[in-house]
Amino acid sequence: MWLIAIGVVGALLAAMIGFLDLMAIPTGTRAFRTGLVHMSLNLVVTVAYVGNFFWRHAGYDHPGPVAIGPLVLSVLSLAALAASGYLGGKLAYRYGVRVAEERTQAEGYRLSH
Repeated sequence: MWLIAIGVVGALLAAMIGFLDLMAIPTGTRAFRTGLVHMSLNLVVTVAYVGNFFWRHAGYDHPGPVAIGPLVLSVLSLAALAASGYLGGKLAYRYGVRVAEERTQAEGYRLSH
């Protein structure tokens, strides 16, 4: 339960830096849309883990195995986090966001119609 709390704090710190990175991407590009989906998934996962923390904390005085509800929420959150991680990798390695100059990774910076 406490590792979830530490993870949420880390996620919030990373979100601040990620938001600044997102604002540096030109709007209307593939990279910007991918960044928005990446950010949205991460925020949903963070909210889910905050809920999971409080759900588990409610049963803190009752030792035993984790209930099925919080366990399922953890699995779903992990799946969404994996999808977001894929998108984050796409941003860095395919589009070169905050890694390479936009000219070098032009595919993600072309304006979409």
